[in-house]
Amino acid sequence: MEVKKAGASLDSVISGFNRRIAELQDLVIARNMYPASSVADLSAVDAAVKAMELQVQAIKDSLRDETLAIPKAKKLIDAAVKQQKKLQDLSIYVPSHIPERKSMLGLDANRCLFPEGSQQNTGFESLKLEEVPAALPKEKKGRSTPPLWFITAEELDSLSGYMRGRLTVEKINAAINDMATYAEANSQLISAPKKRVAGDSWEKALELRDIAMTEAVKGKHFFLETDMKGPALKPDNTGKAILTVLRHLGRVSETRIGPHRVIILLKRH
Repeated sequence: MEVKKAGASLDSVISGFNRRIAELQDLVIARNMYPASSVADLSAVDAAVKAMELQVQAIKDSLRDETLAIPKAKKLIDAAVKQQKKLQDLSIYVPSHIPERKSMLGLDANRCLFPEGSQQNTGFESLKLEEVPAALPKEKKGRSTPPLWFITAEELDSLSGYMRGRLTVEKINAAINDMATYAEANSQLISAPKKRVAGDSWEKALELRDIAMTEAVKGKHFFLETDMKGPALKPDNTGKAILTVLRHLGRVSETRIGPHRVIILLKRH
């Protein structure tokens, strides 16, 4: 009996060894199926996973930064909207076209006035002093400039549709700027000494001086209908409509002196 038990135990041990050997053989076979690429493939997969983790982290950081910036962006948008509204409210008081007054006046100055100290012969030097009409008293150096009293959208809307026509605040305010330019050119021509007035403009200078001395115009800035040469105010239907609106709104008044239609610029009360 004891011999039989010992034989059975030995058979069990041998069977266990055989199973283990078979398992080891299977592992060796599996290991040798891809002997060259297995390690490299696993390394590549590990590197790719790490790269993806870094990209995901970068996306998370970017989203966090943008989320934190949203309140600041909202504040900037609100401030921009408020500023835009202020500019829109101010824009109704500013004409869309404001030419340089100096450049406009330069045209008349070059035509009508000689430079200071010019030796050009005007053809009047042979006249006796008493034959030349007395010049107006010299104005003070700090003489006032023509008024620029622009209109507002509310004023234009208060007029009847027939009077408004197709006029806009921008067109009318640009015309107001032109009128101030004409008046300034006439003021310079009136106050210029005789030696600086070109010969072909002397007659106009004398006419302007006579007009400036009349009771209706004295001490005021004015221009003539013949001065309306643009760019915004011209002697056409639109120009006449603009003058009608400005008379109604108290910006200008008109009078006729001799053959001339005189437009007088009024100051703000």
